[in-house]
Amino acid sequence: MPEREPAVLRDEPAAAATGAAAATAAPPRPSQPALQRPTSKREAPSVYVVGFWKRLAAGLIDFFVILPVALLIIFIVSKIAGVHLPAKNMKLLDVDMWIDLVLATDSALVMGLVLFIAIALTYMLVFHITLGRTLGMRVLKMKVIDVYGDPPSPARCVARCAGYLASVATLFLGFLWIGFDSEKRGLQDWIAGTYVIRV
Repeated sequence: MPEREPAVLRDEPAAAATGAAAATAAPPRPSQPALQRPTSKREAPSVYVVGFWKRLAAGLIDFFVILPVALLIIFIVSKIAGVHLPAKNMKLLDVDMWIDLVLATDSALVMGLVLFIAIALTYMLVFHITLGRTLGMRVLKMKVIDVYGDPPSPARCVARCAGYLASVATLFLGFLWIGFDSEKRGLQDWIAGTYVIRV
């Protein structure tokens, strides 16, 4: 099997290359038969990595896809389990109330957060394994690749989802790092060995 080279990263606003350049050979002389030499390495494709703001926009699209589904599932589970937030004087924009519920580790809030995270991770995992990108990435013409320019393997997709958790656990610093990294990779990309590129 030929050795693979890592993809060549570009940061220019030009159109992304889709594959390796075709090798051209001089036509054979009439007196000599054409010789085919086996190549030991595959040429690396040029790709264009996507920056922080475009990835944030894709993430917001994904969030608004996940949110209604998650709220519906959380509502159904809370009805079945009989667990709900305290109803009296409930104000959604009351920050103090939410801080109190978090500090008290309210069972309804914990259940809601765990379900939301589980649904979001399932969404990410399924779309990364099947399509190599989420719906938000598809809308904004991006995809995830590994260091060789191939779609990520299921193991890399699982590692990437674990990276999302780590990025959230670091108070979103893992995502913010995309804006400062020279290769525009977040914590999830470094953990999984992936890049997000333009298609």
